[in-house]
Amino acid sequence: MSSPTYPRSTTAVIFIDVLNDFLADDGKLSGMIGPMLKELNLKANLQRLLGEARKAGMKIFFAPHGVDEHSFDDVSHVHPRFQFGLENQVFWKGSYGDEFYPPMQPQDGEIIISHHRMFDSFIGTDLEQQLRAHGIEKVVLAGLTSQTCVEGTGRHALEAGYHVTFLKDAVADFTEQAHRAALEISYPTFGHETLSIDEFLSYVQKN
Repeated sequence: MSSPTYPRSTTAVIFIDVLNDFLADDGKLSGMIGPMLKELNLKANLQRLLGEARKAGMKIFFAPHGVDEHSFDDVSHVHPRFQFGLENQVFWKGSYGDEFYPPMQPQDGEIIISHHRMFDSFIGTDLEQQLRAHGIEKVVLAGLTSQTCVEGTGRHALEAGYHVTFLKDAVADFTEQAHRAALEISYPTFGHETLSIDEFLSYVQKN
């Protein structure tokens, strides 16, 4: 099997939910996900990926979660996770928790997608429009969490016709079980490639 290639002009690295409520020590979800972030060295891995992607001239997208009191007005049966989010104002629009984690701040020229309210970064956002506008054919996914928003976005990308790559050392979840289920079952099913950060970077085309 030949190695994958990632042309800079048609590949997007998408950072999902790299927000304070997940990654900051005083984020609202830090106590729940913090042990897995530490075990997987996720903060350092994400910062390295972002830095190397920038140096390589890759197209970089940010897909943030974000809700407010009206986000689920049209939903009759709100999932328990999102009920918790509403009650505790997690990723609350305009709050500290919904700001980008400082080491993962977007720079000028990088694309910030509108807020998604559930697990799929396409639904109710401009992600599809922005990918098409920038001529993207391949999406490379990183961020939070392995089994929910990263996986959900990847599934949609596959159905929409994109080449999908999951980065196994650039994601994390609340539990080892959920994380391993994503890496070992879901990603090989819904992605064309499941790579390490170093593997991906080695396949980025230089021109």
